[in-house]
Amino acid sequence: MRTILITGQGGTGRTTVAAATALKAAREGTRTLLLTADRTDTLGAVLGVPTGAEPTDTAPHLTTWRPDANARFREDLTAFQDRATTALDLLGAARLDAEELTPLPGAEELALLRALRDAATSETYDLLVVDLPPTPQALALLALPEELRRYLRRLLPPERQAARALRPVLGRLAGVPMPAEWLYETAARWDIELAAVAAVVEDRATTVRLVAEPGPAGTDAVHAATTALALHGLRVDALVANRVLPAASADAWLGALAAQQRKALDEWQETYTVHEVPHLGRDPRGTDDLGALPVPGVNRAPVPVEWPVLDHLADDGVLVWHIPLPGAIREELDLIRRGDELVVTVGQFRRIVPLPSALRRCTVAGAALREGELRVRFAPDPDLWPRTR
Repeated sequence: MRTILITGQGGTGRTTVAAATALKAAREGTRTLLLTADRTDTLGAVLGVPTGAEPTDTAPHLTTWRPDANARFREDLTAFQDRATTALDLLGAARLDAEELTPLPGAEELALLRALRDAATSETYDLLVVDLPPTPQALALLALPEELRRYLRRLLPPERQAARALRPVLGRLAGVPMPAEWLYETAARWDIELAAVAAVVEDRATTVRLVAEPGPAGTDAVHAATTALALHGLRVDALVANRVLPAASADAWLGALAAQQRKALDEWQETYTVHEVPHLGRDPRGTDDLGALPVPGVNRAPVPVEWPVLDHLADDGVLVWHIPLPGAIREELDLIRRGDELVVTVGQFRRIVPLPSALRRCTVAGAALREGELRVRFAPDPDLWPRTR
């Protein structure tokens, strides 16, 4: 299944572009699901048809879905209380009833991730269009499965489950209670669910579309977004320049604004694949307005993001890891080797990535930022590298 994640600046019409993209694909006969996590029904207002907690057929070949974070939060916490009954009783804790539970911050994001997983595994749709929050929040959301899996592996390593028969003995020797069996089972279940979500985000057929209004603020936002998305291994297949004004206008104020937009568009064309969507003179409402927006179509064979490791052992005695970071600035870039992981920081964005297996037996020999690409050099560690005769 092809997945298109749509994000960008706040207030630039991301939801409108997402709805127009999904509608265009559906009218071409593609079975399409349009997914959003918006707490209010902004998507329904754009489409002219309310969306809800269950997938709803909105138009031929088009289904919309706005997951109910409240219901999923109640279900999860109730299930957790059922599993932890013994521990709660020992602590004298009073159980919470489902009726008194209200979702915590982040519940909408978790509901969207689960819906994303369910949609990808249902085999019901050919295309999934996801209306994401603004880029900073969207990046935090998309990085969540990878980060949570890392936390689980550190706090409850799967390999320790092999000692479950010795756990009572180890507990007496250590003088502290060992984690209960249900805790490992819960962690394993969470890891499987998170892995399924991460697989959708990391899939070669998943791409991102940025939505921005041409102008100085839009240029800054696009620059930061493309770098941050590349850091997370996500490919931008199109930049949608939304609400573009006509170049010719008798009004001096509109003419100046159009000239400012055109300057930004000319700069964008040099770097990105730009699709201009004109301003309709009103907020698009209903399928007729959405159908009039010339949003880009769906590329069936997107070019995946590659982080290759190139062998320069014969010439320079190093392996070079190439990490594409378009737009990155040297002064805002920081690298830390931590065990078998590399901590990469670009401005306000950070990602902890596991090293490829060959590089784990190496030491970092240097790094350079060239042509929008971070190139990290690794020298084989003599004590760990396979010896040759």
